[in-house]
Amino acid sequence: MRLEIACDESGAEGEKLVGGVTDVFAHASVALDVGAAQACVRELRELIRSPATEYKANHLLREKHRDALLWLLGPSGPIRGHAVVLLVDKSLFLVRRMVELLADTGPGTAELLHRRGPREAGAERWAAFLASFNDLARPRNRNGGGSDFFADLDHLLRLDLDPEVRATLASIRTGRERIDAYRARDPRELPLLDPIGPAIVAAVAYWGGPVSIVHDRQLALTEYRIARLVELCGGRLDGVRLVAARLDARVQVADFLAGVARRIVSDELAGRGDGELLALLAPFRI
Repeated sequence: MRLEIACDESGAEGEKLVGGVTDVFAHASVALDVGAAQACVRELRELIRSPATEYKANHLLREKHRDALLWLLGPSGPIRGHAVVLLVDKSLFLVRRMVELLADTGPGTAELLHRRGPREAGAERWAAFLASFNDLARPRNRNGGGSDFFADLDHLLRLDLDPEVRATLASIRTGRERIDAYRARDPRELPLLDPIGPAIVAAVAYWGGPVSIVHDRQLALTEYRIARLVELCGGRLDGVRLVAARLDARVQVADFLAGVARRIVSDELAGRGDGELLALLAPFRI
């Protein structure tokens, strides 16, 4: 029997993973029927009582509406067991992609580099290094060169670095031909740096198959890329239908979960973690 899930994201900035507005990307998928989703939205309206015509996650994140948020995420709430969310630390995701594309290293290398890089190089210099790779690999710069990134990399290699960090950066230095090949590929393909493709694959893997998806409108999800996602999911994804969130209560619920989850985790990364909300969010995370 085919399952239809509803999806939405929060924190999407395409392939811009550093220096943007958000540091976390969240993608929620919800397996509720339309009636249950409508009932959830109605209950949130009763709890929040805002005059807004369309409710968003920021309504739930206001302190005065904390009870509504606790109800939504709580064990007796309407989405426990019927929804999951993938959360992506954008900076770590970028480092993983850089290592996968350019370096010849073993598992765990990207995590080590993400953890130690800022300390070894200095936070500002490390952020500039990541930004130069982000710019190099983004499609809007497809005709540009990689001189800034490799110059920044050479500068890092002149520092007194931890041997493991140095070895990884040196391995990245050998990958220039690979980044040139990546930049020359068909721009219609799924972009390496946009987490929405991997998020959809992860949602399909979680819910099993066959699965069809109704998803909030997303410019990155072109017909060509949706077809590629169907191929990548090996027959478990029947297709993706794009809709306006306000027209489907299931997508609205996914929007609520993605938005609140992104903020909860972003606050945690910034050292402002809310223990109660993190505990409630834990059963939804994949």
